[in-house]
Amino acid sequence: MEKVVINSPLGFVLIEGDEKGISKISITSEEVVKSDTIPSMFTEVVQQLKEYFDGHRTDFQFKMNPSGTEFQQKVWQELLKIPFGKTISYQEITKTLGDPKAIRAVANANGKNPLWIVVPCHRVIGSDGSLTGYAGGLWRKKWLLDHENPVKQQSLF
Repeated sequence: MEKVVINSPLGFVLIEGDEKGISKISITSEEVVKSDTIPSMFTEVVQQLKEYFDGHRTDFQFKMNPSGTEFQQKVWQELLKIPFGKTISYQEITKTLGDPKAIRAVANANGKNPLWIVVPCHRVIGSDGSLTGYAGGLWRKKWLLDHENPVKQQSLF
């Protein structure tokens, strides 16, 4: 397993993967050593993340290989269907999966998403519209949702 660390507007991003694909993308505020060079296997994902943060990318297309249970994989596949700039509730996901009572299991799988931003767990909100728990911190979730908002407020000043 190889690793690379890049900087982003939200902190340091750790990317892990091998020849089978990218298995983990995570964020941290902790001071870590940023990678001086980007190995070729990470070039595509690093470029796409940069384009996302620059506002030029709305989806990701590189080889992914996240590790998880069959149920987690199903939830993550549902997350990939959430359009850029849109949100969905945990309840809506449980209905799509055919088990409206599985809300805790869906929330748990959402929280274990290993591919930060790419599998857009930040787009899942409470059924009342509230920003619910987020492994990267609610301030990051808010930042990401604002970043993806297609109707960005223009300053009058």
